[in-house]
Amino acid sequence: MWSVCSNFPVMERTVPNLNYKTLYTVIVADDEDELRDAVCSMIPWEDCGFRLVGSASNGLDALQLVEKLEPDLLLTDIRMPFISGIELARQVREVRPATNIAFLSGFDDFEYAQQAIQYNIISYMLKPLTVEGLGAELRVIRQKIDAQFAMFRQAPSRADGPDLRAAMLMPLVLDDFAEPEGDSHAEAYARQCGLLRDKGDRPFYTVMVSILLGEDGTNRTPPAFVASVDRLAAKYMRSVSFFASGKVITVLLGNPSDFEEYLHILADELPQMADRVLGRRCRIGVSRAVRSLSELHGAYREAMEALRQGDRSESGAQFISDLAPAVKGGNLLCKRALEALDQNYMDAGLSLVSLSGMLDVSPNHLSACIKKYAGETFINILIRKRMEAARELLASSNLKIQEISLRCGYTDQHYFSYCFKKYCGESPNAMRRRLETGKAGEGA
Repeated sequence: MWSVCSNFPVMERTVPNLNYKTLYTVIVADDEDELRDAVCSMIPWEDCGFRLVGSASNGLDALQLVEKLEPDLLLTDIRMPFISGIELARQVREVRPATNIAFLSGFDDFEYAQQAIQYNIISYMLKPLTVEGLGAELRVIRQKIDAQFAMFRQAPSRADGPDLRAAMLMPLVLDDFAEPEGDSHAEAYARQCGLLRDKGDRPFYTVMVSILLGEDGTNRTPPAFVASVDRLAAKYMRSVSFFASGKVITVLLGNPSDFEEYLHILADELPQMADRVLGRRCRIGVSRAVRSLSELHGAYREAMEALRQGDRSESGAQFISDLAPAVKGGNLLCKRALEALDQNYMDAGLSLVSLSGMLDVSPNHLSACIKKYAGETFINILIRKRMEAARELLASSNLKIQEISLRCGYTDQHYFSYCFKKYCGESPNAMRRRLETGKAGEGA
């Protein structure tokens, strides 16, 4: 179970100010109770630039804490019960891509940890660590996060000069490009200015439109926000951004698998960073992927329509694919998601991303609809469904605990037992014994 350390109250989300040092929030996750308690109590967190907001003894509780508290940093052991450090990093990136992750682990796990380099790993620390050594590394991490935030704020340098790629794309995006030989000419010019690598480079394109909103809901997007968007987008795929009519317009280049894996992560991270670093709500509209440069104007119109349809009261992204009649109604989509969850909860691989694929919507949109209309997160609903199914099987069948675990979507019986006890207040075996005792009493 996790606990919020009593000496470290949860920090209210504040807007960073360049005139003082902001304390970054951190969650500690480690299954070794003594080590975790020592780290929580002995590290001079504020001296290192952090505020400790919670701790967890396993990957599942750590993930739920990240979703609830939205920390700037997760400090975790790489080998954790139920969810490994690498799997935890992957899932954290799905729900909170703005959170940095630092691994604490043994020497033998270094190559293992390299697998997670794509998941916002900011540091890898070897055990055993002294209090002084961990404190020193936390100060280094602090400097790295400072640099990330500063880079996000930083306006482009005048010395950089005009971006020929942006100059080439602007008329294609903003105007209806209808020349008969348009594609061949546009592609030739795109190669000349460095947008395309060579004749064999034939990516798909997606247009993303981003704005920053003031407290009154009006557009307050500065031209300098172009650099913030471009730098963040570059973490995931090729991109070119420019400013037009109070909007940052970004053309993203990649193959379908790039968009499937990274687009929703980028669309989550950008509003999270804008909120945390700039203190602004960020709204985003995203088009479908198109195959040619001549289709960019249509993609731009889709992105603008998605932006107009989005809820300006909250930060976040709206995908045009989520506005199809079958999914536009948030309540209807939530109902369909819950029905699909009922049918697939026994699948151990079921996740928010896989469920969104079944429903042909973005994970961002699906998550927002579930939270709004069901009042809970996807993972909490999934756990409850699995636990209720397990409880019913315990009461109505003679199946072994391992078989019940598998039928409820858990390949690890210990993980299943942990979740069951956390949800029901007793272990599966204890519940079965209690139910059998009750039945015997009724028979007497």
